[in-house]
Amino acid sequence: MNDMSGQQALKAQATSTETATPSKDWLRTLAQYRTPSTWRSVFELAVTATGFFGCWALAWASMSVSYILTGFLCFIGGGFLVRLFTIQHDCGHGSLFASRVANDWVGRVIGVLTLTPYTLWRRSHSIHHSASGNLEKRGVGDIYTMTVQEYKDSTKWQQFMYRLYRSPLTLFVIGPIYIFGIQQRLPVGFMKDGAKYWISSLGTSVMMFLVYASMIYLIGFWQFFTIFAITSFTAAAAGMWLFYVQHQFEETHWDMPEDWDMHDAALHGSSHYVLPQPLQWMTGNIGVHHVHHLYSRIPFYRLTEVIKDHPILGEMKRLTVLESFKSVNLHLWDEAERRLITFKEAHASKLS
Repeated sequence: MNDMSGQQALKAQATSTETATPSKDWLRTLAQYRTPSTWRSVFELAVTATGFFGCWALAWASMSVSYILTGFLCFIGGGFLVRLFTIQHDCGHGSLFASRVANDWVGRVIGVLTLTPYTLWRRSHSIHHSASGNLEKRGVGDIYTMTVQEYKDSTKWQQFMYRLYRSPLTLFVIGPIYIFGIQQRLPVGFMKDGAKYWISSLGTSVMMFLVYASMIYLIGFWQFFTIFAITSFTAAAAGMWLFYVQHQFEETHWDMPEDWDMHDAALHGSSHYVLPQPLQWMTGNIGVHHVHHLYSRIPFYRLTEVIKDHPILGEMKRLTVLESFKSVNLHLWDEAERRLITFKEAHASKLS
């Protein structure tokens, strides 16, 4: 009973803090966690890479035993690939190592495995961080979200296309294949912004071709394709899901430029996705996304340290696994009620 009362009090305090404490005031506190540990970063990288390559090797070896076992090992390998992406993500923020050179080269090498051109992705992701929650800067590095009024003012065809875009099939099946298989093979959106984005995109694709051609030569085309396809799709779909729930939840945060504040949007427009411990480890603590968005220079392995030291942050913007499934039905931003709502709610209250 006392524990329950304590949890309720903490949640109430967190709710009060969300509205009373300016988001910017947390920056000085969070700055204490920005320093990476070289040995810890190397250890996390080594463990993750070993797990990924180990799953690949075991999956190949298991093909003569059981295809079910092969599929399972590929699925676990996809989890390690998600973790590699999280490490690449930290490199892009300059938070894995103190050295920018080390961050950049580790990020580029991992990009060959994650199918993600490092320099190109770093640019689009920096735009996402700098414009998150700004209604007039949607469309780069985010999942496009219409307001209720925009949806109301759209043609029937535009409404149909938006519904199609926001469907689970598009977002979590077609979307991952398109983004990681096609879009990132060219510097889409940055074709006129300099040669470095072409070099990043095409250079990553060339290295992918060389590495994967070597793998095909060693183990055979269908063996490679089976392992590669299951592992990569698992990681891509999981990554899309994580990115979705990190910003697409009922009490997220959107504003027009005149009312928008980067720090408020970071803290209040990003969820704290509470996952079971094994999944939290496999995803590199990326569920502590509200803290990451507010201070992106914190290494991923120190994010849990932040919410342990500051329980109020741990209670803010919490999103459980069960609650996250419900967010799939939220598609439109209601500017009056300041929350994401369903198409059904929009039609019932706004469009009738």
